[in-house]
Amino acid sequence: MPGRVDTRNSGAVEHEVRSIYAALFPDGDRDFVPRAFEWVTQCFRGDHPEYQPIDARYHDLEHTLQGALCMTRLLQGRHGSGIEPRLTVKAFELGMLAILFHDTGYLKRRDDLEGTGAKYTAIHVGRSAAFAREFLVQKGYADADALAVQNMISCTGISTDLQAIRFQNELERTVGYALGTADLLGQMAAPDYVEKLPVLFAEFAEAAHHATGNATRLFAFESAEALMRNTPAFWEKYVRPKIDRDFRGLYAFLSDPYPEGPNPYVQQIERNVARLRQQPAAAPAL
Repeated sequence: MPGRVDTRNSGAVEHEVRSIYAALFPDGDRDFVPRAFEWVTQCFRGDHPEYQPIDARYHDLEHTLQGALCMTRLLQGRHGSGIEPRLTVKAFELGMLAILFHDTGYLKRRDDLEGTGAKYTAIHVGRSAAFAREFLVQKGYADADALAVQNMISCTGISTDLQAIRFQNELERTVGYALGTADLLGQMAAPDYVEKLPVLFAEFAEAAHHATGNATRLFAFESAEALMRNTPAFWEKYVRPKIDRDFRGLYAFLSDPYPEGPNPYVQQIERNVARLRQQPAAAPAL
């Protein structure tokens, strides 16, 4: 279940991911998961020499942990199904680095004193990919591995043309699509997702102030209430088609048992959407 692990607790999520990694790859690097989690935790708490602690209130470390937990479970389900191409330890590790670093684009440099990282919403995917590449190359990762992480992060862009991403192989594409799926489902299945939507609106409002051109329409909500009223349409008209078609239905591997069992992430999102439908004075659909 999405709520079984406390995603406010980095150690709890790390323990779950480490346990799944060890079960999938008994001969894998036992230090990989704690090392990767320590890297991203350091970045978000401000230990990076060039960046401040994260100050975006919605796209915070917990948001990243929600996605990481969902992606790990999805890859676990896919691996257990035996489907090709088979998940490798390297692909899993690069995918985990990608999900952990996929929102580092919200981090502000030390000399950036205006507003919060939410102002980078419209360009955060590109910033995240660039940050991850620089960070991993400095840690000794090969250029091809850093590129794989960049490609996977690119899958999280709301208007990204997935066909334009130059994946190096089909497994890299699959893990990238798993990341894009987990980024959406991990946050929307959070038990407090409805309560956090006003915080997301505050980020959108700041983003709108800094956005230019077509990007401004992505944040065009006049109030938090309008965002909440339109979220059911966002689920039905954007998220469901995207995870079904663009991301090739990978969310089915979250079903327990696969393939016919209930999908706890989708079930929780439907409960959240049902709560939002009860909000008064529904606004026009997106």
